[in-house]
Amino acid sequence: MDNWEAVYITPEKYLAEIAQQMLRDNGIESVVLDKRDSAYPSIGHIEVMVEKDKVPVAEQLIKEFEP
Repeated sequence: MDNWEAVYITPEKYLAEIAQQMLRDNGIESVVLDKRDSAYPSIGHIEVMVEKDKVPVAEQLIKEFEP
C-alpha cells in the first residue's frame, strides 16, 4: 500500500463506507482500512485510502462530502 494515502479518517464505519461509495461514484477507486482495536472498537479509526495520484481530486470531493 505504498502508493496509497488516506484522504478521510473517521471513527464511524458507516461514514467511511459512504465516503468510499461517493469516491467510486466519481471514478476513484478506494480502500477502507479499519484500524480500530478488535477488542475495543471505540479505540482507533477507519481510513479511506486512494492512490496517491488521485489524492487532490479525492480530497476536494471529501471536502464537499463532509457535513
